[in-house]
Amino acid sequence: MTYQTTVGSLTYRFPDLKTLLAKASPARSGDALAGLAADSYEERMAAKIALADVPLKRFLHEALIPYEEDEVTRLIIDSHDASAFAPISHLSVGDFRDWLLLDSTDSATLSAAARGITPEMAAAVSKLMRNQDLILAAKKCRVVTRFRNTIGLPGHLSVRLQPNHPTDDLRGIAASMLDGLLYGSGDAVVGINPASDSPATLMQLWRMLDELRQRFEIPMQSCVLTHVTSQIQAIEAGAPIDLVFQSIAGTQKTNESFGIDLALLREAHAAALSLGRGTLGDNVMYFETGQGSALSAGGHHGVDQQTCEARAYAVAREFRPLLTNTVVGFIGPEYLYDGKQIIRAGLEDHFCAKLLGVPMGCDVCYTNHAEADQDDMDNLLTLLGAAGITFIMGIPGADDIMLNYQSTSFHDALYLRSTLGLKRAPEFDAWLAKMAITEASGQLRPIGRGHDLLRAF
Repeated sequence: MTYQTTVGSLTYRFPDLKTLLAKASPARSGDALAGLAADSYEERMAAKIALADVPLKRFLHEALIPYEEDEVTRLIIDSHDASAFAPISHLSVGDFRDWLLLDSTDSATLSAAARGITPEMAAAVSKLMRNQDLILAAKKCRVVTRFRNTIGLPGHLSVRLQPNHPTDDLRGIAASMLDGLLYGSGDAVVGINPASDSPATLMQLWRMLDELRQRFEIPMQSCVLTHVTSQIQAIEAGAPIDLVFQSIAGTQKTNESFGIDLALLREAHAAALSLGRGTLGDNVMYFETGQGSALSAGGHHGVDQQTCEARAYAVAREFRPLLTNTVVGFIGPEYLYDGKQIIRAGLEDHFCAKLLGVPMGCDVCYTNHAEADQDDMDNLLTLLGAAGITFIMGIPGADDIMLNYQSTSFHDALYLRSTLGLKRAPEFDAWLAKMAITEASGQLRPIGRGHDLLRAF
């Protein structure tokens, strides 16, 4: 089907929905690299005008990647909830934007509609929205998950404590963990990106994390971010695994480049559930995503990178994760060139995921060869806090010494919580007070050398 609109004396034609979505996307280097971006501001605006008139129903009948070729497309279509879609089924994409911004469209309404919204619908409407629209609509989307604590409550912000070390040195990792805990971080997850994939090293990490949790009765969950097959094997070997991690993408071909498919994720999900380690809930998966991964893997099928990213959230949603996050600036300037593009992408990703019912955090980050700096990250961090982000990263000094990129620090989390009045997960907050790390108000207390945590380390 051809889509077209006339602007002044010019008529712009777009041969299919895939092209229309790509041309309507805000400018970013990845789409330009793929040859998908609009050739001019005028063409981009013409595409937005045409996209606004597309009925939402159209996305159920024109697959961007053929149903027969892609299992993510099949998942999206086969799991679509027609009854949840019914209240908005008469809307166009432009009408959908207006509906999202109505005061009467509240958290309960959005939650009820989530399973009826496809990733392509979410991506499409985001392309018509200003940054403030993305913030306002995402703020109304609430997704609460539980394992050993409660994440995603209104007025709360959690932090992933990320104590990476370039040689997986246990003492170095422990020092970063102590630093983070004393700054009140770690309620989302204590998650280690290992430098090694050695089963012996990985087992040491899992056991250290679990021993620390048990010794101090910390209401937290841990994760070692290795490949899902290694985690399944470790579960079979008796490893004390809380959350199973995997990077995911929005197309079958890209997921295959990661060495995964939906069947393998189902196996991992079942394995994690079989352990029964959660005390408050059974959300046992942790996923990471990022715009540009499909193009990088040659698996984008001519679909723009933001729409590919939104499709990844359908994969995440299928497994009811405790946490999902977009590592927004990590893949580099070939895909998100500068601070402006990174900020826009972070807001899009958060909005689309929350709209689909996915618990969404963001690694507010950039690589050293991008045209971005820490001021850009401060801006994105603050905007995401206003938008109700579920969690962010906590890294000593904001500088990951193993992955070599710039992210957010424990101090950044303190800034955001203080500025916006955000709280930690309630169970974790109670533990911090019990351990005399925080005052009753939630503010940090001065820590002396005799503190139990310092003696333990």
